[in-house]
Amino acid sequence: MRAVVTGGCGFIGSHLVDKLAQLSHEIVVIDNFSSGSRRNIEGHLGKKYFNIVSADLKMWSSRWADSFREADVVFHFAANPEVRVSVVDPRVHFDENVLASFNVLEACRKFNVPLIVFASSSTVYGDANIIPTPENYVPLEPISVYGGAKLAVENFMITYSKLYGIRGLILRYANIIGPRSNHGVILDFINKLRRSPSRLEILGDGTQRKSYLHVYDAVDATLHLLKVFTGSSRCYDIYNVGNRDWIRVVEIADIVVKEMGLGKVEYVFKPMTVDGRGWPGDVKFMLLDITKLEATGWKPRWTSAEAVRKTVRQLLGKE
Repeated sequence: MRAVVTGGCGFIGSHLVDKLAQLSHEIVVIDNFSSGSRRNIEGHLGKKYFNIVSADLKMWSSRWADSFREADVVFHFAANPEVRVSVVDPRVHFDENVLASFNVLEACRKFNVPLIVFASSSTVYGDANIIPTPENYVPLEPISVYGGAKLAVENFMITYSKLYGIRGLILRYANIIGPRSNHGVILDFINKLRRSPSRLEILGDGTQRKSYLHVYDAVDATLHLLKVFTGSSRCYDIYNVGNRDWIRVVEIADIVVKEMGLGKVEYVFKPMTVDGRGWPGDVKFMLLDITKLEATGWKPRWTSAEAVRKTVRQLLGKE
């Protein structure tokens, strides 16, 4: 299989590249290194199966678009992942998450790419009234520009699928964590505790409760669903990719403190909204219904708490 991975130097994308390489696929990575790092894929540099194109998908160029020629699948994982940035600077997420995605879809159309896999997000659901939240939940009302951008790209994908015959697999990920992550609550806590081991500032009131999935599970689920989807007759499909359970922010803090071997730590809560969110646009409660995913024969290996503990240990260099 010839696979193009946009954002392949990023967090999830680089782990996907590792797995594709293990499966002996030909890989082309396109990345502008805005949030990714060449270090994440350095083990593949110079290998016959691997090619990297340094390019900005916001700017149409034959230099990167030609990489889509004869591709069997495009994994579109390039995006600005910072939800908080989308609140204060919305144009960043329009340009990097919507405009760039439109250009990717256009490249797929021009070069007759048969299949695209899109890394969407649980944020498309907004503050869902049904928890766990299934794929057919309505109305989809994102509360952040990030979530709105992801939903816009989903709709573009469905349109391109119906209009141009490009099969589309949309994956709505929960919070994905693990090694190489460069943002998020776990890394935030570790960095704060390294600076001040006896005091931890926690954004929000600590009751935020969300589902977390380890990146190893996320990549396994992605390739599993690709196989399921290619074996179906659907022109597009949507799956939640997450865990069966969830965990409170304060419980994450407890795990980080314990794994760092710290004694008593004072928690200082900093709610940014009247209802205790970490920042405007933050979904306070998120748990995806993964019944549809599990019905295909896939199950997560680690619970949310286990994934958090494993990630902390990996970021601390303990495993």
